[in-house]
Formats: sequence, structure tokens, C-alpha cells
Amino acid sequence: MFQVGDTVVYGNNGICKVEDVGQLKLSSMTNNRIYYTLIPIYDTNGKVFVPVDNKKVFIRHAMTKEEITDLLGDLPDLEPMWIADERGREQEYKNAISSCDCRKLIQIIKTLHSRKKQREEDGKKVTMVDERYFHMAEEKLYGEMAVVLGIDKDEVGGYIQEFLEKKQDERNE
Repeated sequence: MFQVGDTVVYGNNGICKVEDVGQLKLSSMTNNRIYYTLIPIYDTNGKVFVPVDNKKVFIRHAMTKEEITDLLGDLPDLEPMWIADERGREQEYKNAISSCDCRKLIQIIKTLHSRKKQREEDGKKVTMVDERYFHMAEEKLYGEMAVVLGIDKDEVGGYIQEFLEKKQDERNE
């Protein structure tokens, strides 16, 4: 069970703070269910009420700095998702996004980066579906990493690049 003050990742809402845990005090609510009250970090005007026994939408603790370091260390070995079927590809992207699994988000980003590069080389435009899922994966991953690392979301790409360059330099020594 999550505690007040915990930082969690919740479905499509992304990174959130647990503001409260308890019964909702609404006149229309007659059940005795316990709920998390979540405040999305990047939408401080929003509140999300999630039953503690929720099974439909994935919720987990945010990564730690050590888990981010491990994830970035594994980044070169994470294979892109290659799915030939357009409908199957979009469904895989949806599943990966809703899983809140950072490794799957990286796979989406790597896949769509490669697809974009290939399409541009072929003189084609990036598809709207690819663009949408690339943005969604990047927003979720970078948002979580920014909060945990205490940096601005716009700085995460540079942080990752710097991390990878440092690892490459260490391997070359």
C-alpha cells in the first residue's frame, strides 16, 4: 500500500504524488472503499481518485535514482519493437504505454526514432500514430526521470546523452 507523500506512476496520468489515503467524503459515495488521492505532478490542478484495490490501471512506485542508473546502463541492449502490421504495432504501443514499464517506453522511443529516420531517408513523412506514441512514451519516461533526478523535464534528454557518453568513455579506457 502506498503512503501519503509517496511518488507513484499511475496509468496515463503518469507521475503523481499521493496526497491522501482513505475513504472519500462525497455524499454520492456510500461504499466504504479506501482510495488514493493522487495529484499528477505535471497537472497540479488535477486530482485522481483511485481505489486501493484497483486492478484495472497499473500503479507503481516511481523509480529510484539507482533504478534510473541501471535502466540507462541497460539502454544500449534494449531492442526496438519491430512489428510489421500497422494495427498490431499501435496495439503494442498502447499496451507498452499503459504498462508503465520504463524499459518498454525506451523500446517505443528507440523504435520510433529508427522508423522516423528511415522514413525521412525514404522521403516520407512520419505518421501521426508514430508521432503521438513517441511523444507519449517520451513524456512519461522523461517526466518520471525528471522528478526523481530533481531536474527539468527538458534536461532529461541531455542527461541521458551525457550518461551514455560517460559510459562509452569508461569502456574505451
